[in-house]
Amino acid sequence: MKSLVSIFLYALAASAETTYDLVKDYSGESFFDDWIFYGHYDNLTDGDAIFVNRSLATSDKLAYVDSSTNRAIIKVDNTSTVEWNYKRNTVRISSTDRFEVGSLFVADFYHVPYGCSVWPAWWSEAPDWPTGGEIDTFEGVNLVTRNQMALHTEDGCEWDANSSTSASSDDGWTQTSHLVNSTDCYYDADSNDGCVITDPDTDSYGEGFAKAGGGVYITEFAESGISIWFFNRSSIPSSISANSSINMTELGTPVANWPKSGCDIDTYFTAQHLVFDITLCGDFAGDSTIFAETCSGTCYDDYVVGDGSTYGNAYFDISYVRVYGANGTDTLTSSSIPASRPDGWMSAVLGFGMAALLWAW
Repeated sequence: MKSLVSIFLYALAASAETTYDLVKDYSGESFFDDWIFYGHYDNLTDGDAIFVNRSLATSDKLAYVDSSTNRAIIKVDNTSTVEWNYKRNTVRISSTDRFEVGSLFVADFYHVPYGCSVWPAWWSEAPDWPTGGEIDTFEGVNLVTRNQMALHTEDGCEWDANSSTSASSDDGWTQTSHLVNSTDCYYDADSNDGCVITDPDTDSYGEGFAKAGGGVYITEFAESGISIWFFNRSSIPSSISANSSINMTELGTPVANWPKSGCDIDTYFTAQHLVFDITLCGDFAGDSTIFAETCSGTCYDDYVVGDGSTYGNAYFDISYVRVYGANGTDTLTSSSIPASRPDGWMSAVLGFGMAALLWAW
């Protein structure tokens, strides 16, 4: 009943100027209270990583709240020596709650993971993936300099590449990025590339992000479409900084936008769990062609194996994650355990041509 009421209220609000009000706040000492630790090796993307349980993550300080900053840290183990044919410890967590259409996800990071063999992501998914879809707000590999964003769905969700590269088009597509890597969101097309858009801003990932003091990623999960914004530390809108209600007119044009005209949101997406993870090598970062574009050597042998000193930058430093509901709607829905899936989530190995566009721009 709550879900139906939420959808009805959101539909009524769609014709008005949308304001988002706080629904859930993950921050401070209680940041990790409402997350599930995966507690298993990476059987999802073939990464050379073990996603540890909460007990080990806490004892080894792979997931903790820094007492000096009150910010959450999620990191790859950079102190243990890993022998050949073993995997390195890291973290994957999923929110216990899910959030309906009509939600706004806001994540403030001071640092994001990067480095050769490193594959981090901040994203969301429905529990019965691919049914219910996936939204990748932040993702990158190795030493790339720009964030990539993507959707993954069942068959039938796609956009016209010509209109999508326009700043504004007749079908409702409006975004600042002209780097559209792929337009078919179907998870079974092109090795699960998804419909990928790259942020042209070199402050959106890696060393550039850290040097700029980090920034904020905002994802609007709306019936009218899905949009993503990125603001570096010096340009964060005042309503975001003040933790007040967010009027969408203040955010300006998103860097990525997938309008309803290309993919009916209610058909392809359901309530989403929020997810953080950092894996190593795997289907994307460890692909030999993609790895060689920014790193030397061999992904597993030269980075995962050994004393871990190469992973000093492989961590998230998170000020907060906040979820807002449209025009006062409570979009939080009943908790359920996120489903595991045996292969390919998010952007799997890109074709060589797409990879060249993504890294060389």
